[in-house]
Amino acid sequence: MGFIVSLLVLSFLIFFHELGHFLAARLFGVKVERFSIGFGKVIAKKQIGETEWALSSIPLGGYVKMKGQDDTDPTKKSFDPDSYNSKKPWQRIIILFAGPFANFFLAFLLYFTIALMGSDTYAPVIGEVLPNSAAYEAGLKKGDKIIKIDDTPIRTWEDLSKAIKESRGTIKLVVERDGKVFNLELIPKISETKNIFGETVKRRMIGIAPSGDLVKVEYGFLESFKVAFERTVQAGKMIIVGIEKMIEGVVPLKEVGGVISIVDITAKASQIGIVALFSLTALISVNLGVLNLLPIPALDGGHIIFNLYEMITKRTPSEEVLYKLTLLGWFVLFMLMGLGIYNDINRLLGASNG
Repeated sequence: MGFIVSLLVLSFLIFFHELGHFLAARLFGVKVERFSIGFGKVIAKKQIGETEWALSSIPLGGYVKMKGQDDTDPTKKSFDPDSYNSKKPWQRIIILFAGPFANFFLAFLLYFTIALMGSDTYAPVIGEVLPNSAAYEAGLKKGDKIIKIDDTPIRTWEDLSKAIKESRGTIKLVVERDGKVFNLELIPKISETKNIFGETVKRRMIGIAPSGDLVKVEYGFLESFKVAFERTVQAGKMIIVGIEKMIEGVVPLKEVGGVISIVDITAKASQIGIVALFSLTALISVNLGVLNLLPIPALDGGHIIFNLYEMITKRTPSEEVLYKLTLLGWFVLFMLMGLGIYNDINRLLGASNG
Protein backbone atom coordinates (compact mmCIF):
# COMPACT_ATOMS: atom_id res chain seq x y z
CA MET A 1 0.00 0.00 0.00
CA GLY A 2 2.84 2.37 0.89
CA PHE A 3 4.46 1.75 -2.51
CA ILE A 4 1.23 2.65 -4.31
CA VAL A 5 0.85 5.83 -2.23
CA SER A 6 4.43 6.86 -3.02
CA LEU A 7 3.87 6.40 -6.77
CA LEU A 8 0.65 8.40 -6.56
CA VAL A 9 2.49 11.18 -4.70
CA LEU A 10 5.26 11.31 -7.32
CA SER A 11 2.74 11.32 -10.16
CA PHE A 12 0.77 14.10 -8.48
CA LEU A 13 3.90 16.23 -8.00
CA ILE A 14 4.86 15.75 -11.65
CA PHE A 15 1.31 16.55 -12.76
CA PHE A 16 1.25 19.74 -10.70
CA HIS A 17 4.61 20.87 -12.11
CA GLU A 18 3.55 20.27 -15.70
CA LEU A 19 0.15 21.84 -15.03
CA GLY A 20 2.00 25.07 -14.19
CA HIS A 21 3.68 25.03 -17.60
CA PHE A 22 0.40 24.10 -19.30
CA LEU A 23 -1.65 26.91 -17.75
CA ALA A 24 1.02 29.55 -18.44
CA ALA A 25 1.41 28.34 -22.04
CA ARG A 26 -2.34 28.50 -22.65
CA LEU A 27 -2.45 31.97 -21.00
CA PHE A 28 -0.13 33.26 -23.75
CA GLY A 29 -1.89 31.35 -26.52
CA VAL A 30 0.68 28.60 -26.99
CA LYS A 31 -0.69 25.32 -28.31
CA VAL A 32 0.13 22.36 -26.05
CA GLU A 33 0.36 19.26 -28.21
CA ARG A 34 0.84 16.70 -25.44
CA PHE A 35 0.64 16.62 -21.64
CA SER A 36 2.39 13.45 -20.44
CA ILE A 37 2.93 11.91 -17.03
CA GLY A 38 6.06 9.80 -17.48
CA PHE A 39 8.48 9.39 -20.37
CA GLY A 40 8.90 6.81 -23.11
CA LYS A 41 6.19 4.88 -24.87
CA VAL A 42 2.63 6.17 -24.43
CA ILE A 43 0.50 3.49 -22.79
CA ALA A 44 -2.74 5.49 -22.48
CA LYS A 45 -3.96 8.72 -24.04
CA LYS A 46 -7.02 10.87 -24.56
CA GLN A 47 -7.47 13.84 -26.85
CA ILE A 48 -9.12 16.83 -25.16
CA GLY A 49 -9.33 19.87 -27.36
CA GLU A 50 -5.94 20.56 -28.95
CA THR A 51 -4.02 18.61 -26.30
CA GLU A 52 -3.30 14.89 -26.06
CA TRP A 53 -3.29 13.85 -22.39
CA ALA A 54 -1.01 10.83 -22.00
CA LEU A 55 0.35 8.33 -19.50
CA SER A 56 3.79 7.03 -20.50
CA SER A 57 5.70 3.89 -19.55
CA ILE A 58 8.60 5.34 -17.52
CA PRO A 59 7.21 7.08 -14.39
CA LEU A 60 10.35 9.15 -13.71
CA GLY A 61 9.01 12.54 -14.70
CA GLY A 62 6.73 14.09 -17.25
CA TYR A 63 6.56 16.79 -19.86
CA VAL A 64 4.38 19.31 -21.65
CA LYS A 65 5.14 19.36 -25.37
CA MET A 66 4.43 22.84 -26.69
CA LYS A 67 4.26 23.65 -30.36
CA GLY A 68 7.70 24.74 -31.55
CA GLN A 69 9.60 23.32 -28.56
CA ASP A 70 11.55 20.04 -28.68
CA ASP A 71 14.06 19.37 -25.92
CA THR A 72 15.55 16.43 -27.86
CA ASP A 73 16.32 18.76 -30.78
CA PRO A 74 16.14 22.50 -29.98
CA THR A 75 16.77 23.36 -33.65
CA LYS A 76 13.23 22.20 -34.51
CA LYS A 77 11.24 25.40 -34.24
CA SER A 78 7.93 26.82 -35.40
CA PHE A 79 7.07 30.49 -35.60
CA ASP A 80 3.33 30.16 -36.06
CA PRO A 81 1.26 32.56 -33.88
CA ASP A 82 0.36 29.70 -31.49
CA SER A 83 3.97 28.50 -31.21
CA TYR A 84 6.24 28.78 -28.17
CA ASN A 85 8.97 30.33 -30.33
CA SER A 86 6.73 33.17 -31.52
CA LYS A 87 6.33 34.50 -27.98
CA LYS A 88 8.47 37.25 -26.45
CA PRO A 89 11.39 36.10 -24.24
CA TRP A 90 9.69 37.39 -21.06
CA GLN A 91 6.56 35.38 -21.91
CA ARG A 92 8.64 32.24 -22.45
CA ILE A 93 10.39 32.83 -19.12
CA ILE A 94 7.01 32.99 -17.35
CA ILE A 95 5.95 29.74 -19.05
CA LEU A 96 9.21 28.08 -17.97
CA PHE A 97 9.09 29.41 -14.41
CA ALA A 98 5.44 28.40 -13.99
CA GLY A 99 6.39 24.73 -13.47
CA PRO A 100 8.76 25.27 -10.52
CA PHE A 101 6.39 27.94 -9.15
CA ALA A 102 3.59 25.36 -9.16
CA ASN A 103 5.81 23.11 -7.02
CA PHE A 104 6.51 25.92 -4.55
CA PHE A 105 2.80 26.80 -4.45
CA LEU A 106 1.85 23.17 -3.82
CA ALA A 107 4.35 22.97 -0.95
CA PHE A 108 2.86 26.17 0.49
CA LEU A 109 -0.65 24.66 0.32
CA LEU A 110 0.54 21.49 2.05
CA TYR A 111 2.34 23.39 4.82
CA PHE A 112 -0.75 25.61 5.19
CA THR A 113 -2.94 22.52 5.58
CA ILE A 114 -0.56 21.03 8.17
CA ALA A 115 -0.59 24.29 10.15
CA LEU A 116 -4.40 24.28 10.22
CA MET A 117 -4.62 20.56 11.09
CA GLY A 118 -2.04 20.80 13.82
CA SER A 119 0.93 18.52 14.32
CA ASP A 120 2.82 16.94 17.21
CA THR A 121 6.27 18.27 18.01
CA TYR A 122 8.63 18.42 20.98
CA ALA A 123 7.39 20.55 23.86
CA PRO A 124 9.79 23.15 25.35
CA VAL A 125 10.29 20.97 28.44
CA ILE A 126 13.81 20.28 29.68
CA GLY A 127 14.81 16.61 29.89
CA GLU A 128 18.48 17.10 30.72
CA VAL A 129 20.73 19.93 31.94
CA LEU A 130 24.39 19.52 31.05
CA PRO A 131 26.93 20.05 33.86
CA ASN A 132 28.81 23.38 33.87
CA SER A 133 26.48 24.77 31.18
CA ALA A 134 24.81 28.18 31.18
CA ALA A 135 21.50 26.51 32.08
CA TYR A 136 23.12 24.60 35.00
CA GLU A 137 24.73 27.77 36.36
CA ALA A 138 21.42 29.68 36.08
CA GLY A 139 19.58 26.99 38.05
CA LEU A 140 17.43 25.38 35.35
CA LYS A 141 16.33 21.82 36.17
CA LYS A 142 14.91 18.74 34.49
CA GLY A 143 11.15 19.14 34.00
CA ASP A 144 11.26 22.93 33.68
CA LYS A 145 9.07 24.35 30.91
CA ILE A 146 10.29 27.43 29.04
CA ILE A 147 7.35 29.77 28.41
CA LYS A 148 9.07 32.90 27.06
CA ILE A 149 12.50 34.06 25.93
CA ASP A 150 12.99 37.84 25.74
CA ASP A 151 9.22 38.39 25.59
CA THR A 152 8.89 35.93 22.68
CA PRO A 153 6.29 33.22 23.46
CA ILE A 154 7.76 29.71 23.25
CA ARG A 155 5.36 26.98 22.07
CA THR A 156 7.76 24.29 20.85
CA TRP A 157 11.34 23.11 21.29
CA GLU A 158 12.03 24.46 17.80
CA ASP A 159 10.91 27.92 18.96
CA LEU A 160 13.23 27.56 21.94
CA SER A 161 16.27 26.60 19.84
CA LYS A 162 15.62 29.38 17.32
CA ALA A 163 15.24 32.03 20.04
CA ILE A 164 18.53 31.02 21.68
CA LYS A 165 20.38 30.82 18.36
CA GLU A 166 19.22 34.28 17.29
CA SER A 167 19.68 35.94 20.70
CA ARG A 168 22.32 38.52 21.57
CA GLY A 169 23.99 38.92 24.95
CA THR A 170 21.97 38.08 28.06
CA ILE A 171 18.58 36.42 27.56
CA LYS A 172 15.57 36.57 29.86
CA LEU A 173 13.59 33.38 30.41
CA VAL A 174 10.12 32.85 31.87
CA VAL A 175 10.06 29.34 33.34
CA GLU A 176 7.29 27.16 34.76
CA ARG A 177 8.24 24.65 37.48
CA ASP A 178 5.80 22.62 39.58
CA GLY A 179 2.94 24.94 38.65
CA LYS A 180 4.86 28.10 39.58
CA VAL A 181 6.23 30.68 37.14
CA PHE A 182 9.46 32.59 37.69
CA ASN A 183 12.02 34.64 35.74
CA LEU A 184 15.74 34.19 35.33
CA GLU A 185 18.58 35.47 33.16
CA LEU A 186 21.57 33.75 31.61
CA ILE A 187 24.21 34.24 28.94
CA PRO A 188 24.41 31.43 26.34
CA LYS A 189 27.86 30.01 25.73
CA ILE A 190 29.43 29.61 22.29
CA SER A 191 29.74 25.87 21.75
CA GLU A 192 30.71 23.58 18.89
CA THR A 193 28.06 21.32 17.39
CA LYS A 194 27.32 19.49 14.14
CA ASN A 195 24.92 20.88 11.55
CA ILE A 196 22.72 18.73 9.29
CA PHE A 197 25.59 18.41 6.80
CA GLY A 198 27.99 17.02 9.44
CA GLU A 199 30.06 20.20 9.62
CA THR A 200 31.37 21.49 12.94
CA VAL A 201 29.86 24.91 13.60
CA LYS A 202 29.79 27.30 16.53
CA ARG A 203 26.49 28.54 17.91
CA ARG A 204 24.94 29.99 21.07
CA MET A 205 23.74 27.20 23.38
CA ILE A 206 22.62 26.98 27.01
CA GLY A 207 23.20 23.24 27.53
CA ILE A 208 19.79 21.58 27.67
CA ALA A 209 18.10 18.65 25.90
CA PRO A 210 14.37 18.02 25.31
CA SER A 211 12.38 15.70 27.56
CA GLY A 212 10.64 14.05 24.61
CA ASP A 213 7.22 15.31 25.69
CA LEU A 214 5.00 16.14 22.73
CA VAL A 215 2.66 19.06 22.21
CA LYS A 216 0.13 19.54 19.41
CA VAL A 217 0.61 22.88 17.71
CA GLU A 218 -2.28 24.40 15.77
CA TYR A 219 -2.41 27.77 14.06
CA GLY A 220 -5.25 30.09 13.12
CA PHE A 221 -6.23 30.70 9.50
CA LEU A 222 -4.22 33.91 9.03
CA GLU A 223 -1.24 32.73 11.09
CA SER A 224 -1.09 29.58 8.95
CA PHE A 225 -0.28 31.70 5.88
CA LYS A 226 2.84 33.05 7.60
CA VAL A 227 3.88 29.61 8.89
CA ALA A 228 3.38 28.00 5.46
CA PHE A 229 5.38 30.73 3.69
CA GLU A 230 8.24 30.50 6.21
CA ARG A 231 8.41 26.70 5.96
CA THR A 232 8.40 26.80 2.15
CA VAL A 233 11.23 29.36 2.10
CA GLN A 234 13.14 27.42 4.76
CA ALA A 235 12.85 24.18 2.74
CA GLY A 236 14.08 25.98 -0.39
CA LYS A 237 17.08 27.46 1.43
CA MET A 238 17.97 24.08 2.92
CA ILE A 239 17.95 22.42 -0.52
CA ILE A 240 20.02 25.21 -2.10
CA VAL A 241 22.60 24.99 0.70
CA GLY A 242 22.61 21.20 0.30
CA ILE A 243 23.46 21.57 -3.40
CA GLU A 244 26.24 24.04 -2.53
CA LYS A 245 27.66 21.63 0.06
CA MET A 246 27.61 18.81 -2.49
CA ILE A 247 29.53 20.96 -5.00
CA GLU A 248 32.02 21.89 -2.27
CA GLY A 249 32.47 18.21 -1.39
CA VAL A 250 31.08 18.55 2.14
CA VAL A 251 28.20 16.22 1.25
CA PRO A 252 29.68 13.13 -0.46
CA LEU A 253 28.24 11.99 -3.80
CA LYS A 254 27.26 8.68 -2.18
CA GLU A 255 24.56 10.59 -0.28
CA VAL A 256 22.80 11.53 -3.53
CA GLY A 257 19.50 9.67 -3.66
CA GLY A 258 17.35 8.72 -6.62
CA VAL A 259 13.78 7.82 -7.35
CA ILE A 260 14.08 4.54 -5.39
CA SER A 261 14.94 6.46 -2.21
CA ILE A 262 12.07 8.88 -2.81
CA VAL A 263 9.59 6.02 -3.25
CA ASP A 264 10.92 4.21 -0.17
CA ILE A 265 10.88 7.26 2.12
CA THR A 266 7.44 8.36 0.88
CA ALA A 267 6.05 4.87 1.47
CA LYS A 268 7.35 4.93 5.06
CA ALA A 269 5.96 8.42 5.65
CA SER A 270 2.52 7.31 4.43
CA GLN A 271 2.52 4.59 7.10
CA ILE A 272 3.35 7.08 9.87
CA GLY A 273 0.41 9.38 9.18
CA ILE A 274 -1.09 12.07 7.00
CA VAL A 275 0.97 14.91 8.54
CA ALA A 276 4.25 13.08 7.89
CA LEU A 277 3.16 12.31 4.33
CA PHE A 278 2.12 15.92 3.68
CA SER A 279 5.39 17.23 5.16
CA LEU A 280 7.54 14.94 3.03
CA THR A 281 5.46 15.65 -0.10
CA ALA A 282 5.91 19.39 0.47
CA LEU A 283 9.68 18.96 0.86
CA ILE A 284 9.94 16.86 -2.32
CA SER A 285 7.82 19.44 -4.16
CA VAL A 286 10.17 22.26 -3.14
CA ASN A 287 13.09 20.05 -4.12
CA LEU A 288 11.61 19.54 -7.61
CA GLY A 289 11.06 23.27 -7.96
CA VAL A 290 14.62 24.16 -6.97
CA LEU A 291 16.28 21.44 -9.06
CA ASN A 292 14.29 22.43 -12.16
CA LEU A 293 15.62 25.98 -11.81
CA LEU A 294 19.26 24.85 -11.95
CA PRO A 295 21.03 26.37 -14.99
CA ILE A 296 21.28 23.04 -16.81
CA PRO A 297 20.24 23.36 -20.51
CA ALA A 298 17.74 20.48 -20.46
CA LEU A 299 15.94 21.92 -17.41
CA ASP A 300 13.66 24.93 -17.01
CA GLY A 301 16.52 26.91 -15.48
CA GLY A 302 18.70 26.35 -18.55
CA HIS A 303 15.93 27.50 -20.91
CA ILE A 304 15.37 30.57 -18.72
CA ILE A 305 19.08 31.43 -19.06
CA PHE A 306 18.83 31.19 -22.87
CA ASN A 307 15.81 33.52 -22.88
CA LEU A 308 17.52 35.99 -20.54
CA TYR A 309 20.46 35.99 -22.97
CA GLU A 310 18.06 36.81 -25.80
CA MET A 311 16.44 39.60 -23.77
CA ILE A 312 19.81 41.19 -22.96
CA THR A 313 21.61 40.76 -26.28
CA LYS A 314 18.50 41.08 -28.51
CA ARG A 315 19.60 38.01 -30.46
CA THR A 316 18.91 34.30 -30.16
CA PRO A 317 21.68 31.86 -29.16
CA SER A 318 23.44 30.00 -31.95
CA GLU A 319 21.47 26.88 -32.91
CA GLU A 320 24.68 24.85 -32.96
CA VAL A 321 25.67 26.03 -29.48
CA LEU A 322 22.11 25.50 -28.23
CA TYR A 323 22.06 21.96 -29.58
CA LYS A 324 25.43 21.04 -28.04
CA LEU A 325 24.55 22.58 -24.67
CA THR A 326 21.23 20.71 -24.63
CA LEU A 327 23.01 17.42 -25.31
CA LEU A 328 25.44 18.25 -22.50
CA GLY A 329 22.48 19.03 -20.22
CA TRP A 330 20.86 15.67 -20.94
CA PHE A 331 24.18 13.95 -20.30
CA VAL A 332 24.51 15.66 -16.89
CA LEU A 333 20.91 14.74 -16.02
CA PHE A 334 21.35 11.09 -16.96
CA MET A 335 24.60 10.95 -15.00
CA LEU A 336 22.88 12.38 -11.89
CA MET A 337 19.92 10.01 -12.29
CA GLY A 338 22.32 7.09 -12.74
CA LEU A 339 24.30 8.14 -9.66
CA GLY A 340 21.11 8.37 -7.58
CA ILE A 341 19.89 4.93 -8.68
CA TYR A 342 23.37 3.43 -8.15
CA ASN A 343 23.48 4.80 -4.59
CA ASP A 344 19.92 3.60 -3.95
CA ILE A 345 20.79 0.06 -5.03
CA ASN A 346 23.95 0.07 -2.89
CA ARG A 347 21.92 1.18 0.12
CA LEU A 348 19.35 -1.54 -0.49
CA LEU A 349 22.05 -4.19 -0.87
CA GLY A 350 23.81 -2.94 2.26
CA ALA A 351 20.54 -3.06 4.23
CA SER A 352 19.78 -6.59 3.01
CA ASN A 353 23.32 -7.81 3.83
CA GLY A 354 23.15 -6.17 7.24
